[in-house]
Amino acid sequence: MAGDSVVVKTRKFMKNPLLSRRQMIVDIIHPGRANVAKSELQGVVGSMYKTAANLVVLFGFRTKFGGGKSTGFCVIYDSEDALRKFEPKHRLVRLGIEEKKERSRKAIKEAKNKGKKIRGTGASIAKHKAKRAAQAD
Repeated sequence: MAGDSVVVKTRKFMKNPLLSRRQMIVDIIHPGRANVAKSELQGVVGSMYKTAANLVVLFGFRTKFGGGKSTGFCVIYDSEDALRKFEPKHRLVRLGIEEKKERSRKAIKEAKNKGKKIRGTGASIAKHKAKRAAQAD
């Protein structure tokens, strides 16, 4: 099963110099397999575009009904600094670049409710302070 061939095609390729990255939609044809690991695809897409596999970020994959084909989104950053700067924190955690901060459910809810009590321009400052307090717990 694992030895079956996988075909990777890209479409809607776009250079995004403001975010110092290239982005595209990736179509994967994988007959006989349920799906393909993102780590495996990182290497394939990285070699297609002559970049290191750690600069390739894959997300949003959906398998077509009946299987055999999946479609998702791919972003290739120009440098690791750009990756750290522009990529959302949850995707950095998935890639293993950053660690997830564990917070209790109660602390998160207390911070949210404390932020709801203040109105006007001070609300964002209060929310920020409440978030800091929750992280300290």
